[in-house]
Amino acid sequence: MRKLLIATKNPDKLREIGRLLEGLNTNIVSLIDFPEIRGAEEDGLTLIENSYKKAYEAYLSTGIPTVADDTGLVVDALQGMPGVFSARFAGENATYTANRRKLLKLLEGVSNRRAKFVTVVTFVRNEREIYHFVGEVEGFITPEERGSGGFGYDSIFLYPQMGLTFAEMPLELKNKLSHRARAFEELKKFIINESRIS
Repeated sequence: MRKLLIATKNPDKLREIGRLLEGLNTNIVSLIDFPEIRGAEEDGLTLIENSYKKAYEAYLSTGIPTVADDTGLVVDALQGMPGVFSARFAGENATYTANRRKLLKLLEGVSNRRAKFVTVVTFVRNEREIYHFVGEVEGFITPEERGSGGFGYDSIFLYPQMGLTFAEMPLELKNKLSHRARAFEELKKFIINESRIS
């Protein structure tokens, strides 16, 4: 596999995924390299639906083996919300800040702050070979934002084993622990093993 397309135009996500896939013998490109492609509408009701749709549509548009992910923050006290709607929790085209503020507002005075991040990665090698990989990490929602790194909900998601939010961690550390890291590590192992077989 000479090229691998990451089906995103989000520079934060692309930077993180690029680090996670280091060491693969492949040329990684993204939808930023294909400005004519709009990208799939994320209207699925599950993470796997959105992940699949983004990867499959980008593959059909380019013919390049494609990877896409969808991530949701699942909060116990909100019956699993924002979940699949995490990126647009505060409305369409919501900013990271607006999403975090809405979540913190809803959890004011709530003692149960357990939450988990879930990432589903879809790898479309061709129209017949489609694979899914899942990564999860459990933690807690902090009462206020902590840290200046990361993106999305990272500054309010506490990883209890370290006592740090993802936004307080160096990217190198987050990329060893996070939900996205776990899902992409499974993908990376799969690609490496497949290349040994073929």
